[in-house]
Amino acid sequence: MPFPPTTPIVLDGGLATELAKRGFDLSDALWSARLLADAPEAIEAVHRSYFEAGANIAITASYQASFEGFAAYGYSHDDTVRLLHTSVALARAARESVNSADGVPTRDRWVAASVGPYGATLHDGSEYRGDYAVDEDALVDFHRPRIAALLDAGPDLLACETMPCLLEARALLRVLREHPDARAWMTFTCRDGASTSAGDAIIECARVLDAAPHVVAMGINCVDPALVTSLVRTMATATDKPIVVYPNSGEVWNAAAHCWEGTATRFTAYLDEWMDAGASWIGGCCRTTPEDIRVVRAVVDAAHGTSHPWASAT
Repeated sequence: MPFPPTTPIVLDGGLATELAKRGFDLSDALWSARLLADAPEAIEAVHRSYFEAGANIAITASYQASFEGFAAYGYSHDDTVRLLHTSVALARAARESVNSADGVPTRDRWVAASVGPYGATLHDGSEYRGDYAVDEDALVDFHRPRIAALLDAGPDLLACETMPCLLEARALLRVLREHPDARAWMTFTCRDGASTSAGDAIIECARVLDAAPHVVAMGINCVDPALVTSLVRTMATATDKPIVVYPNSGEVWNAAAHCWEGTATRFTAYLDEWMDAGASWIGGCCRTTPEDIRVVRAVVDAAHGTSHPWASAT
């Protein structure tokens, strides 16, 4: 199936959430990216569980991976390139494994290489604030080598995700223009139903991304599910591109304590509302699970009259 497709898309859910449930300590600054070196088989297994639950897209474990971040732990430049390539290879291997089990090698499944925000490598929660003390040129310099390495690994597209500000989105668009064949989605974190975490109007973000040829879809991620409907409706007035939604559980990340706090929301209760507002690519972010994605698959299929019997019912 060509990409991007015209049919609805189901994304995966929380990668680190599943890894933590499986007993891995993700408390250091590398977060789940550390397991690219220490336990790659665990990452592949989580990707496989989301594909089996009905996800069309696996998002790689490169969100928190950067040359600066790995260098702080003693990894060389070449080591980092290898680990970034590994992140894509693991998702592709999971896809091939599930495709093989289905007996149909051309299933509609893709790999999106995660490009997390500059703030993720700071490990201070600034991807939920956007209060960077750097300018656009510095953000271009930060993202350029990682995007080049990820694209060299051959993902189907990039997931430029959890961006807290339009400043960083503009920097990423500059880097994407250096790669004529690159395709990406871009999603923002938001502090309310109308603006990014840094206070940019989401309508302006949508207009900028709508004019960007490399951006095939746009939306929001790792936000409180209660904010999603308003944000989607606003973005839908500024673009005909697919709108991507993958919220967290509604809990709040405490950067000082390195933990999630608050009460979880079953975001799957909002699915019909989000689709009515204009969302067509839907998944989950932090604190969401394969069980949630199984529900998303069922609701999306029911709404669009589609069927994916390959999604595991257990």
